[in-house]
Amino acid sequence: MTRFIDVPTMSRLVQEIGVARFVGELADAIRDDFVRWADFDKSARVASHSDIGVIELMPVSDAQHYAFKYVNGHPGNTGRGLYTVMAFGVLAEVATGYPVLLSELTLATALRTCATSLMAARALARPDARRMALIGNGAQSEFQALAFHHHLGIEEIAVFDLDPRATDKLVRNLAHCHGLRIRRASSTADAVRGADVVTTLTADKAYATIITPEMIEPGMHLNAVGGDCPGKTELHADVLRAARVFVEYEPQTRVEGDIQQLPTDFAVVDLWRVLAGTEVGRQSAEQVTVFDSVGFALEDYATLRYVLDQASRRQLGVEVELVPEADDPKDLFSHTRSGSVRAALRRVA
Repeated sequence: MTRFIDVPTMSRLVQEIGVARFVGELADAIRDDFVRWADFDKSARVASHSDIGVIELMPVSDAQHYAFKYVNGHPGNTGRGLYTVMAFGVLAEVATGYPVLLSELTLATALRTCATSLMAARALARPDARRMALIGNGAQSEFQALAFHHHLGIEEIAVFDLDPRATDKLVRNLAHCHGLRIRRASSTADAVRGADVVTTLTADKAYATIITPEMIEPGMHLNAVGGDCPGKTELHADVLRAARVFVEYEPQTRVEGDIQQLPTDFAVVDLWRVLAGTEVGRQSAEQVTVFDSVGFALEDYATLRYVLDQASRRQLGVEVELVPEADDPKDLFSHTRSGSVRAALRRVA
């Protein structure tokens, strides 16, 4: 049987654990898997692009488990009352090929993205970072704000979005976050001024230059999250040239990240090497660092394993017969006969 986690169940799981704790534990789980980088069979995601969006499959495996995520990116969806990004994923046993988990990953992807941002910032941002700018206040923004407040010591966040309703939503959702000051900025430049950490979360599928060289101050850490497919960027190329740039999986980031603007010989640093202690991260307090984050399948692998573990402990979810039970492994045809239907759903909780 396969454990199935739908959106209400994921929501309940997050509420029982707590957003801050969930993100912190997930960041640790992702880091632990990045450190054992060599154990994984890795590849860039398979993408199907159109003029209005992208649909992707993201696979990865080690000797024990295989995982994949189905995810989209359609910036115009909000105008139709739909989310820009939605996802679901599967975790399977390598030994049998059988799926052990089928889970929603729309909510979980937002949590894993901010957990990955946090993981990178812990390794790359200055230890005394206290001010953050959030450019783009859509569906991902609150998660990033809470992650950096609770786990990196961010005390003040300057927020800006071209759509003031998005900023209204963010301020409303974070109104009761104790100890976090939120300042509405009048522009991107206003938000970035004086920031220790800058996170860009824009959704438009375009070659954009949200952050330009004159906005950069010594010692900044840039968490570039929105540029995640061919033809979609957020940072001016000269910002990258003047910084130390870190990536998840270079073959994928070269195609999808902000570094797609630069020659293929532009030097970048594998984040996993920094986490494993084989490569230096930030080299000085004045250095500008950039995490060119596009999202990588290993992060979803860690998320699915974490969700399965936490849901199993709490007996959350349902068991579904996603694969036929084998009374006779050589007789699949029997499942077409009358009287062969079993109870398709077994509730755990």
